[in-house]
Amino acid sequence: MINENLDGYGSNGSSGATPDKGPGPELMGAQTLTGDNVVNHADEHLGDIKEIMLDMRTGRVAYAVVAHGGLLTIGEKLFAVPWSALTLDTVNKRFVLNIDKEHFENAPGFDSDRWPDMADQTWVNEVHGYYNPKN
Repeated sequence: MINENLDGYGSNGSSGATPDKGPGPELMGAQTLTGDNVVNHADEHLGDIKEIMLDMRTGRVAYAVVAHGGLLTIGEKLFAVPWSALTLDTVNKRFVLNIDKEHFENAPGFDSDRWPDMADQTWVNEVHGYYNPKN
C-alpha cells in the first residue's frame, strides 16, 4: 500500500492531489513508494519495495529493489527489478510485475549485506534479460 504518512509536500498521492493539481500519480516521491506491495497478474504477493535505485548519469529510476520472503528481514532475498518491468496499480495502490511467482523466486537476487555492482554491464544485461526477455 502506498505510504500515506510521509510528508506535506503532496508527494504521497493522498494529500488532496487531484488529476489537474498535485504530483500523484504521474509524479511521486520515492519514499511514498517504499513499502508498497508487488504482485503478479495472478494476484500473488511477490514482495515489497525496499529501495528505489536512481541512475545518476541519466536521472532516471533504474530499479526497484523488491524484498521477498523472510521474517522481519531475516532470511529475505532482494531482487533488483527493472523499473520498466513494473506497472503501478493506482486502484489497489501497489505494483504489478508480469511474472510467474516461481520464475520470480528463481530470479537473480542478493542478500542485504552483499549487494551486486549494479553498474556492471554484465549484471545489468542479466537482470534486464531475465525480466524483459524481448528487450
